[in-house]
Amino acid sequence: MKIGIVGNYGNNNNGDEAILAGIIEQLIQFYKIPKKNIVVFSNNPPQTSNRYGVNSYPLYYKRSSATLTFLETIKKNSPLIRNLDFLIVGGGGILMDFYNREAQLFGSYGMMAKWAKIPYIIYSCGAGPLKSTIGKWFIRQLAENAHSVSVRDPKSKKLLKRIGVKKDIQIIGDPSFALMPKNLKITNSSIKKVGVTVVPYYSLAYWPSADDIKYDNYIQSMADNLDCLIEKHNVDLTFFSTKYPHDVDVTVDVASRMKNQGKIYINRENLSPEQLIDISGKQDLVIGTRLHSVYLATNAATPVIAIAYHHKVRDFMEMTDLNDRCIRIDDLIKSDSVITEKVDLMLPVWNEVNEQTMQLSKQMKKNTALGIKQFAPIKEEVL
Repeated sequence: MKIGIVGNYGNNNNGDEAILAGIIEQLIQFYKIPKKNIVVFSNNPPQTSNRYGVNSYPLYYKRSSATLTFLETIKKNSPLIRNLDFLIVGGGGILMDFYNREAQLFGSYGMMAKWAKIPYIIYSCGAGPLKSTIGKWFIRQLAENAHSVSVRDPKSKKLLKRIGVKKDIQIIGDPSFALMPKNLKITNSSIKKVGVTVVPYYSLAYWPSADDIKYDNYIQSMADNLDCLIEKHNVDLTFFSTKYPHDVDVTVDVASRMKNQGKIYINRENLSPEQLIDISGKQDLVIGTRLHSVYLATNAATPVIAIAYHHKVRDFMEMTDLNDRCIRIDDLIKSDSVITEKVDLMLPVWNEVNEQTMQLSKQMKKNTALGIKQFAPIKEEVL
């Protein structure tokens, strides 16, 4: 009996790796699936296999056009799908067409599973943006033919319904919350240690449509805001990254423009999900741009301020009633004190903030455990 997992893995995006680690942990813990019976379709099969002790094969086979890539991937991976007993599509924000490949790529796995009569589920995914006709078609077909569908936030469910998905859609927690912190959170009476993650917003080396002016404004605004925070509250900053090495590069750009060099430390390592949870747990506060830096800090019961570079970050903060701790990029650029203003509001009720975060962490873990029920209808048949 073999279980396949397909998602955006093997890209040195350790937020996505936290998703994969969480799914594997759930399969082992709840269903006693040995790692040798887990197959992961990855952007870097050797890395994935070595890291997790699972079997791994290429996610896709790039050719001269999207159509040829699509056909070659189906040709090469259809036999592998036929050898599975069950396929998990997810998690992560893969139900989209922002990068002009995800919808067709992950939709093709639904097709291969359907042709092979292999049951599959869409598991705790994020949806959007979905703007192209072909992208909407692929995602709609992927969802309609799935055994079950779950997403990680209400807006993803709403979007799937809007493009015509008629199947029942559940909202569950992100699989990264299945990972357990190694150490108990120790809360302090004030904010002294602050973790920071930054994303290469409109960077030439990363963004689909680069814009040097937007990138420069973002870098300078982040540097100015963090300097303001240091100067008012005398905090120490630890920069760390969830996407390697892209986030390290932008971190260096931000730090180089800051005045308070003696108050910052840059962790340049390619951190594992477990290390990210550990480093987040050692902070009093995490200022996160990447969604999974926010997730993993919450997992570690560390309060967060989110910089919403993407709607998915804002969606999570809205879903958890943390709108007052979410900053839009445009607002960050308009003011060099907007982060400090958020901290000023948190400090008078700091004990309550920590207790609220602890309860949120527990609730998200419960929501993630609900996802296991997606496997229940086929437990006797397949597992």
